[in-house]
Amino acid sequence: MIPIKVASASLNQTPLDWVGNQRRIEAAIDQAREAGVRLLVLPELCTTGYGCEDAFLGPDVAERAWAMLMAIVPKTAGMAVSVGMPVRRRGGLYNTACVVADGRIAGFSAKEHLAGEGLHYEPRWFKPWPNHKVVELERDGQSYPFGDVFFDFSGVRVGFEICEDAWVAQRRGALDGHAMDIIVNPSASHFAFGKNAVRERLVLEGSRSMAVTYIYSNLLGNEAGRVIYDGGCYIAQNGKMLAQSPRLTFDDFILTTAVVDVEASRTEQVRTTSFQADSTDPGVKRINVSFELPRAHMERCEPTVPAWEQSKHHKEEEFMRAITLALFDYLRKSHSRGFVLSISGGADSAAAACLVSLMVDRAIGELGLEGFADKVGLEARPSAREWVAQLLCCAYQPTDNSGDVTRNAATGVAEALGATFYVLDVQHIVDAYEKLISDAVGRPLTWEEDDITLQNIQARVRGPSVWMLANMRGALLLSTSNRSEAAVGYATMDGDTCGGLSPIAGIDKAFLRRWLLWLETEGPLGMEPVSALHAVNVQTPTAELRPQGSDQTDEGDLMPYPVLDAIERLAIGDKLPPADCLEILKSEFSGQDDETLRSWVRRFFQLWSRNQWKRERYAPSFHVDDKNLDPKTWCRFPILSGGFERELSEL
Repeated sequence: MIPIKVASASLNQTPLDWVGNQRRIEAAIDQAREAGVRLLVLPELCTTGYGCEDAFLGPDVAERAWAMLMAIVPKTAGMAVSVGMPVRRRGGLYNTACVVADGRIAGFSAKEHLAGEGLHYEPRWFKPWPNHKVVELERDGQSYPFGDVFFDFSGVRVGFEICEDAWVAQRRGALDGHAMDIIVNPSASHFAFGKNAVRERLVLEGSRSMAVTYIYSNLLGNEAGRVIYDGGCYIAQNGKMLAQSPRLTFDDFILTTAVVDVEASRTEQVRTTSFQADSTDPGVKRINVSFELPRAHMERCEPTVPAWEQSKHHKEEEFMRAITLALFDYLRKSHSRGFVLSISGGADSAAAACLVSLMVDRAIGELGLEGFADKVGLEARPSAREWVAQLLCCAYQPTDNSGDVTRNAATGVAEALGATFYVLDVQHIVDAYEKLISDAVGRPLTWEEDDITLQNIQARVRGPSVWMLANMRGALLLSTSNRSEAAVGYATMDGDTCGGLSPIAGIDKAFLRRWLLWLETEGPLGMEPVSALHAVNVQTPTAELRPQGSDQTDEGDLMPYPVLDAIERLAIGDKLPPADCLEILKSEFSGQDDETLRSWVRRFFQLWSRNQWKRERYAPSFHVDDKNLDPKTWCRFPILSGGFERELSEL
């Protein structure tokens, strides 16, 4: 046996937070040493943060990362650590993993395949390193091996796949035929529904097909604003999972450890008839490290899976945990003092309010009252409910077109959560604007001639008051648009889109309504359901902007939300033209007549095209689904276009 204790660390980093990032890296190293770890893998670009965007292009980021590395190197006595960092070399910036062993830099493995789709834009900043290429990095009078390399620790071979290197069709296969004992993967792999299962399979299959120990590390938390990282670190060997980290927690870092037997992987390589024995000369690819990974006592390794991961309502649980973590990190990293929202009594604003309350409950449950106060940088409160009152302010802003149903629903939800709550009647402001314009144009405004004008002014007059509350409280104003409505621009700009953060804009309305029903009746594991949501869930969604008695509903204005979401999936996610969308809808909604479906397809494409300018202006949202509509990180579309006129005419 050759038992070695290894570890993967998830880190909650922040772009360009030099002091905080270094502190968390060093804390992870210290804890790993105390646990007897001899090989530690830190996430991709953990020194700088992954989301530095165009700041990567200037010289300062790489220079400060190097300075941080120099401070970290002495902390690695008695162990080997992989540190993710950008490195400049001769006209190129490279995404690398620096291997530091026993207080000395051993070399740099450079990423070969850059992530350039969806929300990833690595080719804008980094250059891919060519396969089989090894050079020297000259720095401060020293020379270090750099490029497509692996590291030999007195016979124990350690190779690298850096994030995307493992996701491409042609994986490096134990570094192109060179048999490895351990492969490490420092990653910055974003959260999306269902992605964790894919990631887990990738690790297990890598460890099985290459007959190695596979160590996978990942970032944790809302690093840079839009993207959520769930942690999700793994250690597997020969197709068996040995250890995995909890996901979506409020920790600064999490260490996941296991004792692996290197000899067991070598035996598996010999035993497996399909494994190609290594008969190659590694040449300059092999970096001999003058440090032997110390042996450990064998330990039984069995991964633990949290109960919520096995819940039949896994997606509902995962959504809640992802968004509450994102809100918590956004709150503390933006140095805000809470959240304000205009609560309408409908599903969207109720969901946003509940997510803030759940954030408080979850964070206090994990961190304790004092730890929570320390993290958010505010004076301690004696209970979670008092923290909700401190951090969540809701305002119901009725006009003459608002009814008792929504008023009572908004009041009930705010009171059940313990939020600070105001009723701000804005009808007199609406009247003043109507009179102002009527006098200017010389005629009264009427619903027959000015329907959109009269609807929109009601939404817009609600903006200034909630902005005032946000300013007074030093808080973030939340806008409450959902993804379904963003797709078709069903929102009043500078009205219900007011805000600096849009926490539910990445989720469709149909799922959001299912989630609220689950939250009302069952709730997250270990938490109480919110029964006050019943008054929200029994309603038919409505903007409540036309006069009472007009029976205005959102789906009446648009189309049924399940149909809208299906068209969005087909047209925007799958890039299908209108005719193909219609044919698939006929199958999925066979009970609906063809002409109605045709009208809905036409309406969707028209509204999608004319409302790109709105999507460009929406507040930042959280990425939760790998078919997102955010034009800044996922779905680009021209503001001005032909609007699918020919395609729609062919329907």
